[in-house]
Amino acid sequence: MASAERNVYLDQVMAQSSQLEQDLRVKKAAAPAPQAQASGGGGDTSNRARRSAADAASTPPSAVDVRVTGFGPWKTVLVPPNAFVVHTRRGRDKPLHLGLGTSFRYRPRTDSYLVVPGTMQTILLNAFCICRELQGVLVQAYVQWIVQDIATAYRKLDFGDASDPMRLVNLQLKEQAEAAIKDKVATMSVHEVLSDKQPIIEELTARLRGVAEGAGDSDTGLGLRIVTVQIKEAVVTSARLWENLQKPFRSEQGQLARLAELGAQEVITGRELAAARLDQLQRTENERELADLKARNAAAAFDRDAAERLRRGEREQTDARALAAQASETTLHALRLEQERHAQETEMSRLRLELEQTLQRLTVQHELELARDRAEQAHSSALLGLQRDRLRQEIANARTPEAVQAELIARLPEIVAKLPKPDELRTVNLSGGDGTSLAGVIAELAAAITAIRSAVVSRE
Repeated sequence: MASAERNVYLDQVMAQSSQLEQDLRVKKAAAPAPQAQASGGGGDTSNRARRSAADAASTPPSAVDVRVTGFGPWKTVLVPPNAFVVHTRRGRDKPLHLGLGTSFRYRPRTDSYLVVPGTMQTILLNAFCICRELQGVLVQAYVQWIVQDIATAYRKLDFGDASDPMRLVNLQLKEQAEAAIKDKVATMSVHEVLSDKQPIIEELTARLRGVAEGAGDSDTGLGLRIVTVQIKEAVVTSARLWENLQKPFRSEQGQLARLAELGAQEVITGRELAAARLDQLQRTENERELADLKARNAAAAFDRDAAERLRRGEREQTDARALAAQASETTLHALRLEQERHAQETEMSRLRLELEQTLQRLTVQHELELARDRAEQAHSSALLGLQRDRLRQEIANARTPEAVQAELIARLPEIVAKLPKPDELRTVNLSGGDGTSLAGVIAELAAAITAIRSAVVSRE
């Protein structure tokens, strides 16, 4: 139920305000410690350096970039040009230096100074107010102000926070501004707050200027000047009331939109009916023209088909007659060709028989001649063999015993090579025969062969 009553637009406004505050928040940087300058040697220099370091460590960080140079009683405070400075000294009722961006000599034992930013300050306001109808309204505003008279401001306002000198002043002005907004909104209705914010701006500006600048007398003011006051947003906190406030306008706009839609629909419907009627007429006319065109096309197609059928019949008859004539000519030509072929085959058969008879006669003659040649060759070969044997016998008979013995001696190595290897050696004495005659040589060979055979038999 709580989520249903939540105002989403209010959450968005608060988130944007928070982001803006973070963007406007100035990051405070610690002031750099002053560096001790050496002027001479010995323990005095080291003591002064230690005292300077201790003073720098005890100095709090400042929102304004103020630099303190030198050491001991010889220090100089350097103030940026956009910051107010108030420099006082013990025993003096008035400041020694008072103004914008004024640097000065500083004695730590007797002097004191105050540095105030001279830039414009912005205060963001989120005032939760109650209007005349007792409804919650969030008013977002911002106020921008600057220090106009530092001589009055440093006496009446507290700028003592070194890290953020404007914090207390901004807080005081913020409280006064929120109170002024709440007082003004309490006298206004919700519609007045949401529609016309100028009365709130005027009331807030008048009150803040009366407090900050004074009512015509500079002594009564705070030395400040209000630059501008603006109202950013005014949002009803109740989600249901916010929706109810929007419903009349939404309903009116919805009614206007619906009436416009109905008027447009009526015009469109009339135009659609007229267009449909015109389209129907055009379709009827087109269908009639299309039917006439189809009838003309059908008649033309029928005439064309009839003429084509007649032409095809005549062409078929002509082609049939031509084909019959060609078939007759073809048959006669085939018969003539068949007669010529039979005559040629008869002639070829006669020539083939004559050729076969001639070939047989030539074959018989050739075989007879071959047989005769073979017989003559065989007779000649037989005669040559007989003549060769006769000549060989005559040569053998004509050889002398010395030739025979010499041939046998020449063939002895071949005979010995073909003999098996003997396991034992036996000596055969062939002496006693007549080695000069053929009979003696043959007897010696016979004795040798007999000895060899006996050796082979004994080995087996």
